[in-house]
Amino acid sequence: MTDDGFVEPTTQYWQELLAPEDIAPDTAAYRYGYPTRLPDGRYLMLPIRRRPDDPSRAVASLIPNQASFGVIDALAGFMTSIAAPLRPDIIAGMPTLGLALAPPVAQRLGHSNFVPFGYSRKFWYDNELSQPVSSITSPDESKTVYLDPNLVPRLRDRRVVLIDDTISSGTTAMAVLRLLEQAGANAVGLVFAMSQGNAWKSSLDPAWLDKVHFVFQSPHLNLTPEGWVIDPASIS
Repeated sequence: MTDDGFVEPTTQYWQELLAPEDIAPDTAAYRYGYPTRLPDGRYLMLPIRRRPDDPSRAVASLIPNQASFGVIDALAGFMTSIAAPLRPDIIAGMPTLGLALAPPVAQRLGHSNFVPFGYSRKFWYDNELSQPVSSITSPDESKTVYLDPNLVPRLRDRRVVLIDDTISSGTTAMAVLRLLEQAGANAVGLVFAMSQGNAWKSSLDPAWLDKVHFVFQSPHLNLTPEGWVIDPASIS
């Protein structure tokens, strides 16, 4: 095994989509990047990141606000195709990275705006419109997601589709769904660019399982002397 543990800086990741001929044949172990196939047959190379709670395990990462405009445009197009049949009146963006994808999806659907959720509390916010959250990428950081009370009338009695970059544990999604319920919205679906593993299937409210949609799936990975191998339990 190399000293770098088969991880590398992510500077050049998320900048281009690759044709099938640009992807190396499937191997038993991945080194540095995991190629995920998009619906049109092209690939997006995702960097492999070690998990801080267990360096022998890793996930493939997507950071949309560091991606090229071309990659964002492609992902937003796929997500719009998923969201359109749900007939949303409003697109809501989940913090933080979902805010890079929600605006182009809303625009493609012909909407004039979208509703952002956030982690920053403004002085006029109401604590009643907040929920605690945690995530796999910030395991030791306690965060709170907020809804600006001025946006509640935009949501009340409207069909809402939530947009985010990734669903992993499902905890952030459930927190935002609770806020939408408080706002009187009718959440009709959750659309993600990526499903990272499948832990969310056991933590998400069962009533929501068939309302989760995503463009592509990435597995969890286990470290071996040859590189990273897929954890089969993470893609079942």
